[in-house]
Amino acid sequence: PMKPVGLTDPNTGKRPHAVIQLRQDNALGTLYNMVGFQTKMKYAEQVRVFRMIPGLEDAEFARLGGLHRNTFIRSPVLLDDQLRLKSQPNIRFAGQITGVEGYVESAATGLMAGRMMAAELLNDRFTLPPAETAHGALLRHITGGANSDSFQPMNINFGLFPPPSESEAVVITANGKRRKLKGLDRKAFMAKRALDALALWSA
Repeated sequence: PMKPVGLTDPNTGKRPHAVIQLRQDNALGTLYNMVGFQTKMKYAEQVRVFRMIPGLEDAEFARLGGLHRNTFIRSPVLLDDQLRLKSQPNIRFAGQITGVEGYVESAATGLMAGRMMAAELLNDRFTLPPAETAHGALLRHITGGANSDSFQPMNINFGLFPPPSESEAVVITANGKRRKLKGLDRKAFMAKRALDALALWSA
């Protein structure tokens, strides 16, 4: 949560080492939540350390951080590809309990579970989104793609997508040399591939 991606210090023109996201926590705008600061540190230590952060030297802390319990099921073992409990297919799971991390990911599994249920009620078959899409990659991860023994909640990330094939992973440069797709180029390729696959699936 503290990565300074896309942020530049207007005074120096440089990217800061880290940034803290403050999220408004009440209607009056008098309380702000420090995003991503769950910790096991004792309260006095939290106050001491947080006051070392530039801009928070004189802050009043209305509530201090703590770790929250993240309860989830072993989805790769328990759920089928339609998010149904294998032992009782009339029960579906969605959201954080399935082993996804994040609001968007939780909403995405809820959307998929809802569409699956609607298709079932209409005696139709819900076709899974392609593995090359974010929805498809996430669904496959939680319903069988992950190692069930080491299964942990996961945000959507490029590591869940199928890698580019050997032919896709090579580009020809302007001078005719072959070069492997890396870094941002690889991510851009996978993003475009995902959008193309999504367009075909939703057509």
